[in-house]
Amino acid sequence: MSNPSTMPSVTVTYAQAGTSIRPNALGMRPMQERAYQKRGEQYLLIKSPPASGKSRALMFIALDKLANQGLRQAIIVVPEKAIGASFHDEPLSQFGFWADWQVEPRWNLCDAPGGDNGGKVDAVNAFLQSTASILVCTHATFRFALDKFGVAAFDERLIAVDEFHHVSANPDNKLGDQVRQLVARDKTHIVAMTGSYFRGDAEAVLHPEDEAKFETVTYTYYEQLNGYQYLKQLEIGYCFYAGSYTDQILQVLNPAEKTIVHIPNVNSRESTKDKIREVEQIINELGEWQGVDPSTGFQRVQTASGAILKIADLVDDDPSRREKVAAALKDPAQKQNRDHVDMIIALGMAKEGFDWIWCEHALTIGYRSSLTEIVQIIGRATRDAPGKTRARFTNLIAEPDASESAVTEAVNDTLKAIAASLLMEQVLAPRFAFKPKHPHNQPSPGFDYGEGGYDSQQTNVGYDPQNGMIQVEIKGLVEPKSPEATRICREDLTELITAFVQDKPSIERGLFDEELVPEEITQVRMGKIIKERYAHLENEDQEAIRQHAVAALAFVQQAKSEANEASGETAKNTALLDGVRKFALSVTEIDIDLIDRINPFGAAYAILAKAMSEERLRQVAEVIAAKRIKLTLEEARELAQRALRFKQERGRLPSLTAADPWERRMAEGVALLQRRAKEDARG
Repeated sequence: MSNPSTMPSVTVTYAQAGTSIRPNALGMRPMQERAYQKRGEQYLLIKSPPASGKSRALMFIALDKLANQGLRQAIIVVPEKAIGASFHDEPLSQFGFWADWQVEPRWNLCDAPGGDNGGKVDAVNAFLQSTASILVCTHATFRFALDKFGVAAFDERLIAVDEFHHVSANPDNKLGDQVRQLVARDKTHIVAMTGSYFRGDAEAVLHPEDEAKFETVTYTYYEQLNGYQYLKQLEIGYCFYAGSYTDQILQVLNPAEKTIVHIPNVNSRESTKDKIREVEQIINELGEWQGVDPSTGFQRVQTASGAILKIADLVDDDPSRREKVAAALKDPAQKQNRDHVDMIIALGMAKEGFDWIWCEHALTIGYRSSLTEIVQIIGRATRDAPGKTRARFTNLIAEPDASESAVTEAVNDTLKAIAASLLMEQVLAPRFAFKPKHPHNQPSPGFDYGEGGYDSQQTNVGYDPQNGMIQVEIKGLVEPKSPEATRICREDLTELITAFVQDKPSIERGLFDEELVPEEITQVRMGKIIKERYAHLENEDQEAIRQHAVAALAFVQQAKSEANEASGETAKNTALLDGVRKFALSVTEIDIDLIDRINPFGAAYAILAKAMSEERLRQVAEVIAAKRIKLTLEEARELAQRALRFKQERGRLPSLTAADPWERRMAEGVALLQRRAKEDARG
C-alpha cells in the first residue's frame, strides 16, 4: 500500500471579470445573446460549457421561432428525465424579454411517471395533434415516437436536442440516424446543444455534409470562466495509488471542500465489487457516523475536528431512500443554500446536467468510460458561486501491478488520463486564430499585440480580450480555401485534437518511443485522422486543417512550459498568453516546419515521469514497446505523399542517408512502397 502519487495539475487562473454572468436589456447573458443573434437559422449548433445558460438560450430562440418564424410547435429532447427540470416555467419577461417560457405540466413528459415508451409515445402524438406549443421529453421517448409516427409528423416544428454529443454519425446510433432523416427531409428546424461536441468513442457526432448545414455558435470554457465573478482558479489533477483506494482516500479528499465523489465502476480495476461497502468505508474514513437526517435522507458524519458533514448517498440501491436523497438535492428552495449538503457520493448519477453550484471538488475514482464523461464530471465543479474562488477535478487511478493483463489495462487507463489532461488544457485555453506570416500583414482590429505593438519584422502574437482569442502569425501556414474548411479551422479544432489524443498509436509513440520523429505523428497520424474525417475536402484544405490543429495543440503545450518556467507566472490569468509570447520570442522565426517538429506529448511525459516511480514508468514503456509494429503499408503511402510535397518544395526526393530524421523516414516510406511494387510485379 502506498500514498497516492499526484500528477501535477493543469492549473488555469481566470480574471474574475464578471462578464459571462452579466445580462443585457433582454435578460440574456453573453452566450445567450450570441446564440439569439443566430435565431433565424434553420439548423443551429450551440457549443457552450456547463453553466453558461444553454437551456435559457434555447427558451429565447424557441419562443422567437414560435412567434415570429412560423413554426407550429417546439419539442425539447433531453437525455434523461432529471434534465427535464431545466425547462420548467421561467418568467423571462421579468428580466426584459418579451415573453415568458411556459410548459403546460402535461407536456413535460420528464415529470410524468413511467418509462420512456408506451403512454409517453402516445402523449407525443397527442401533442402533435394539439394546439399546445412546447413539449419536453427524453431522447428515448423521441426516438420511439419518430419511429412510430415517421419523420413527416414533425414537419414545421423545432426539434431541440440537448446534450447533442449523444448523437453519433455511426449508422447504429438511432438518434443520429433520425437527425439525419430530419435534415434530409429539410422541413424542421433543429437546435443542437452540447458542452462537449465530441464523443468518448471517437466517433464523429455528425457526418461532415450534415454538419456543414449547421450554423455554429461557440462559447468557450475560457470565455465562460474568465467572465465569472467568483471562481478564479481551476485545477485538474491525476493521482496514482497502490492498494485499496478507500484506505487512502483522505490523501486527496478534503472534508472541508464541497465535493462530489464518483466511486469506481464495478467493472474497473479500482472497484472492490461491493459498492455499498465502499461507501461505508469512505464514510468511516471521514469520521463517526451520527445517523440519517429524517427530512433529507442525508448521512450525518462527525469529523475529527468536530464538524458535522451532511453526505448524500446516491449509491444506495434502495429506491425509496435514494429517491428521497435525490429529491432533497433537487429542492429549488435549497439551491442557494451552501450549507444544505457537504458531500455527494455517486456512481452513475450526479454527472451530466446535474447542477450543484457549490461543488468545489469533483473526485473520480477509476478511469471513466470516455473523455466526454470526464468533461461532464469536471463541469459539475465549474459553476460560479459566492465565496467559491477555487475548483478542482481529481482522477484517482490504480497503478499497474505485477500481472501482465493488469499492467496492460493500467497502461490504457494512464494513457486515457493523459489524453483527458491534454484535451482539458486545450478546452480551457483561449481560442487560437492562426494566420500566415507575410511582410505586408497588418494588425487586426481588436487585437492587443503587447508592449511595442505590432511589428512587421517579427512574429506577432495578438490577444482579443472581447472574444478571448489569441492570434499567432506562422510562416508557411496553409490557409483553408473552402468555406467549410475555414469554418472547421475556426470552430472545430478542439474536436480534431480530441480525436488525435484518443489515437492510441499517436499517444503511445509520442510518450514512449525514444526514436520517434515528431513529424510521424504531427503529419502522418494527424493527417490520417483529417483525411478520414474530411475525405470530401480537397487535399489543400485537408492540409490547412491539419496544420491549424497541430499548431493549436503545440502552442498550448509550449506556452504552458514557458509559463511554468517563469516564477509566479502560473498565478496570473495571462499566463498562457505570456507563455505564447515568450515561446514566439525564443525562436528566430515560427514556421509550420518548426511546429511539426514539436512532439505534442513531450510535456505530458515530463509530468508523468514526476508522478510515477522509475520502475513503474519502465514497466509501462515495456508494455507499449512490446506492442509496437513496424511501418505499415498505409503509413508508407502517407509518407510517400509527404515525400512528393517535399520534392515539390526542394526539387528532389527525400534521401535514406539524410541527416534530418524526418527526411529519412519519408524516404523509408517511399522505399517500402517501391519494394512492395517490385514484389507484386514478380508475382
